[in-house]
Amino acid sequence: MTDVIMPAYNRSPISFECGEGVWLWDTQGEKYLDALSGIAVSVLGHCHPAILEAITQQAQKVLHVSNGFEIPQQEKLAQTLTNLSSMDQVFFANSGAEANEAAIKLARLYGHNKGIKNPTIIAMEGGFHGRTLATLSASGNRTIQAGFEPLVQGFLRAPYNDLEALETLAHNSSDIVAVMLEPILGNAGIIIPDEGYLKGIRKLCDDQGWLMILDEVQTGIGHTGQYFAYQHENIIPDVLTLAKALGNGIPIGACLAHGEAIDIFQPGKHGTTLGGNPFACHVSQAVLDTIVQEDLLNHVQAMSSYLEKQLRESLREFPQITEIRIKGLMIGIQLDQDCMALRKYGLEQGLIFNVTKTNAIRLLPPLIIQTAELDILIEKLHATLTAYFNEQ
Repeated sequence: MTDVIMPAYNRSPISFECGEGVWLWDTQGEKYLDALSGIAVSVLGHCHPAILEAITQQAQKVLHVSNGFEIPQQEKLAQTLTNLSSMDQVFFANSGAEANEAAIKLARLYGHNKGIKNPTIIAMEGGFHGRTLATLSASGNRTIQAGFEPLVQGFLRAPYNDLEALETLAHNSSDIVAVMLEPILGNAGIIIPDEGYLKGIRKLCDDQGWLMILDEVQTGIGHTGQYFAYQHENIIPDVLTLAKALGNGIPIGACLAHGEAIDIFQPGKHGTTLGGNPFACHVSQAVLDTIVQEDLLNHVQAMSSYLEKQLRESLREFPQITEIRIKGLMIGIQLDQDCMALRKYGLEQGLIFNVTKTNAIRLLPPLIIQTAELDILIEKLHATLTAYFNEQ
């Protein structure tokens, strides 16, 4: 890394030159299986023909116009998203953090409209919602907050997967306007809550008049085997945020509203220069169309079943692994020790993944991955762990 780049990332000394499907090649010609998808972004893999066609097609027409005009590509994408999600309205942004900023502003405005002077949002311990001041304040991760005080006020913290704690907060505060959470904690290591947890929050929000805000920036667009993780429990949130996979690498985010949350943003209350531009929306439409055309939700469910069985069998010999968590193609492998160095060992085996919370391997392979490629992934992961623990 050169001195002209701010040292905000701990980068590996590898540069990728090209990719195809689930594979990437670096500038030295070495081949890697991408089991992280750019952290849940490249759900259709690299250089998918439908995405290349969409990029070329729209780039030859117009990339950007301001939101002061009607944008047909934006309206079409919004219609598709509301149809898939059972939501009602969409505000487009450029990233997950921006989508979550919109959700936070929307909840505060909802509270003020109800006469609540200090609207408060309950957010979860271990949650991650972004790195802007408001979203890192909402995140339950002291590491990313340190050094950026004073944090944005107006958040209460609750333990994840604990309905009783939320009910206690409901009795102790009259300023609460919303509950904000990820349906699966991604950065915390793919933490999957108990069945019925989301449904319980939905009921509590209904009883209390709160908005239920689901951050599906990481879980959304098929990673769990449904378009959105909440669909596993047959509920509908009031606010839903998306990004990452929505553009398969082209920056786009979205904040969706339903029921009590619609029509809260009026002209002048929120905005964006680049969000919802024709280019990003056209590509995103191609992503959603391809998921339907290739029947990828059913494919993810089939691959998940295959992967879980094979992975548990392959890794059973490692006593250092305390838990394997799988939902769709979101995989968290918990170790009983810090293992940040594992990433380097994986790269030496030609496998890309990351380690979160210092002791959990996170795998987020593209939705298009096949059984033969899953076999290679498992083989490479086994070799990675073997090499790592042998040196330990």
